[in-house]
Amino acid sequence: MNKYEMIEIVGEGSYGMVMKCKHRETGQFVAIKRFLESEESDYEVRKMAFREIRMLKKLRHDNLVNMIEVFRRKKRFYLVFEYLDHTLLNELENAEGGLGLEMSKRYIYQVLRGLDFCHNNNIMHRDIKPENILISPNGVVKLCDFGFARFVNSPNESCTDYVATRWYRAPELLVGDPRYGRPIDIWAVGCLYAEMVVGNPLFPGDSDVDQLYRITKILGGLCMKHQTLMDRSRPGQILRHASADELIGPPQSGLFSIRKLFPKWDIIAIDFLAQCLRMDPDLRSKSSMLLEHPFFIQDRFVDKFLILLRKSIDIESSMNPLSSKILSEKGPSVTTNLLESSKSVCQHFPSWHMHTIIAEDLNDKTKSETTNTMELCETSSSSHNNPSRKVCKMNSISVIPNTTYIRKGKQKGIVMYDY
Repeated sequence: MNKYEMIEIVGEGSYGMVMKCKHRETGQFVAIKRFLESEESDYEVRKMAFREIRMLKKLRHDNLVNMIEVFRRKKRFYLVFEYLDHTLLNELENAEGGLGLEMSKRYIYQVLRGLDFCHNNNIMHRDIKPENILISPNGVVKLCDFGFARFVNSPNESCTDYVATRWYRAPELLVGDPRYGRPIDIWAVGCLYAEMVVGNPLFPGDSDVDQLYRITKILGGLCMKHQTLMDRSRPGQILRHASADELIGPPQSGLFSIRKLFPKWDIIAIDFLAQCLRMDPDLRSKSSMLLEHPFFIQDRFVDKFLILLRKSIDIESSMNPLSSKILSEKGPSVTTNLLESSKSVCQHFPSWHMHTIIAEDLNDKTKSETTNTMELCETSSSSHNNPSRKVCKMNSISVIPNTTYIRKGKQKGIVMYDY
């Protein structure tokens, strides 16, 4: 710790704390996560620390918070990260009525890029939510907090069922399916995108049962495997909220419900969300497929946006010498590689998604929003607060496991209408 000056503590949890520090030589601010150890939790904390360190050493990407170094002092592990003090949660608090379609697209595209890198390295994040999405002053998005992340070793491996903040939990987690995988992150991406656009959580359940009820009311019934698990685990609880007819039905019905929920959305944006929110995890799209969805390909969004993103990343790299050194050691930038390949990707629309898009809607739909500029960094935060979103004070970088946040408001979630 001698080369860092401690500024303040920005977060604390049952397994450790996060400190804002300053690198004495360069003057760069960093976030240092210190694991706490005691006689009672020594083994568990060490196990968690080793797992997180192992993963973070593999995860070097422009859209992931990067670990600068790790060291040990007095039997405690210290993880040093690049420091960002602004999150997507902050954006949502300050933006009345959501971030808008264009800004939401830029943010969710970067989230998917970072997540795709994780999934390609056989890592699922398991806790995607607004306060785990860091946003730089130049609009670069970085996924953070890998305290709950874990390696995916085999499709049939059992995993811990208590992961992810409830509002972003996939149905397979809510019914207690131990054999889940990467699709739980895709579900969270869908919830995150809808929340970014409209400004309120999509499924703000008060309990696991209420969460599942809200999901099935909009998207239709559980798949057969999950319905069987639900019948075995807690049939009495679910009957107090819904009948059996409400909880079982065709998974494909979700597309039409989403169209009713967001009638002003472009059909391609609706299809993108529907691909994320498939009730059956086996039918949910992979991150790589979503990155090639027409939602991003149309109007040459990828071509234009990646050029601007590269410029913003270069600016930030020049201001953060410690992070730049780490990223240079991993070889060519991921963004550079994508820029080279984006031209071939954008030459055609993939056909995998078209079974959910209704042709007449595409023919009749006029473009609802025209982008005059493709500036990456624009003011997305409103000068006035959103009255429907009141939160407790949150840490600027929530990299401590078992910490959460509370949101209270007069109106929770999206208003659901019966059709």
